Amino acid sequence: MSTLKVPFHRPTIGRDEIDEVVRTLESGWLTTGPRTAQFEKEFAEYVEAPHAQAVNSCTAGLHLVLAALNIGPGDEVITTPLTFCATVNVIIHVGATPVLADIGPDGNIDPASIEARITPRTKAIMPVHMAGLACDMNKIWAIAKKHNLFVIEDAAHAAGSHYRGFPIGAGNPETGDRSNAVVFSFYATKNLTTGEGGMITTPNQEYAERIRMLSLHGISKDAWKRYTAEGSWRYDILEMGYKYNLTDMQAAIGIAQLAKCDRMCARRNALAARYNEALRELEAFKLPVVPEGLSHAWHLYVIEVNSACLRIDRDRVIEELKLRGIGTSVHFIPLHLHTLYQGLGYRRGQFPDAEERFQGAISLPLFAAMSDEESGRVLEALHDIASEFKK
Repeated sequence: MSTLKVPFHRPTIGRDEIDEVVRTLESGWLTTGPRTAQFEKEFAEYVEAPHAQAVNSCTAGLHLVLAALNIGPGDEVITTPLTFCATVNVIIHVGATPVLADIGPDGNIDPASIEARITPRTKAIMPVHMAGLACDMNKIWAIAKKHNLFVIEDAAHAAGSHYRGFPIGAGNPETGDRSNAVVFSFYATKNLTTGEGGMITTPNQEYAERIRMLSLHGISKDAWKRYTAEGSWRYDILEMGYKYNLTDMQAAIGIAQLAKCDRMCARRNALAARYNEALRELEAFKLPVVPEGLSHAWHLYVIEVNSACLRIDRDRVIEELKLRGIGTSVHFIPLHLHTLYQGLGYRRGQFPDAEERFQGAISLPLFAAMSDEESGRVLEALHDIASEFKK
């Protein structure tokens, strides 16, 4: 049992989620069915996307999109080293080669670094909206258009995020630019959760139909309906697909979470604003910056330890916070520092900006259910550490 006074995360689960799950259990339909279809429809409307496909994880969603776009052996996909391993693993799973590009000052993939890594084998760009802050999508779309590349947004952190006034998933209606697909995560710690789960959105009906077919064994359209009154026991296997469907029990939680997603994001914004205000004068820590024209979903609030002002490093700061009852995390260990990806030829020193950010990064507790007292404890602890270990 944790003795932390402030955990890194606590989900916002209430009566609404419980009632939705109970109604689903009482309906007698537990796996993919009408509740999943409802969740897909409502989520598509929420992010202003024409098509949405629910899946059992964001990882599954990214894998499905790559497969649906026929990306495979001989192809290269450019992405960031500052992400969770799933982003790159799915590229390897389809037989393609991940190509890493360094990050910019905001922690997101740097468009200039993307352009420098394009080769005749490049097939797609996979930007990751780090911590809930949108990448510079206008520049990424322009690069993709110039080189005839797919764009697949890893929006694992970005439910509730906006880019230039439009939800992540909507593209930029003012310019007509959109990604080929956007994939969201509903993991337990995310802004909107189903425990485990994800959603793929796409503007392209052909892609949507192929993704849906591949998500459930490659079975012909609306396979789940074969157990309903309007369905048929006959079906056809069109391709070798996967078992990536979301259940109605998970979708029920998602329906309730989606209904209050804006309220939960507003609370995260209020907490982030409090952190910004209270930490602004502390030289010991660098604070996250939101570029003009973007809104932040604040899935994560990441500070960086300023080694010029403290006698202790990032790891020691984390230990000091833990001693004071504060849970933290680090997002992320850059991928090229892991043994697996060094087997692909990557080495320390290749992505200096990602490495520099990692060396100082600490993700503070930030969740919609967080109380003012809890955020106050975090701030008190940081002020204590900044004072005690000042150079």
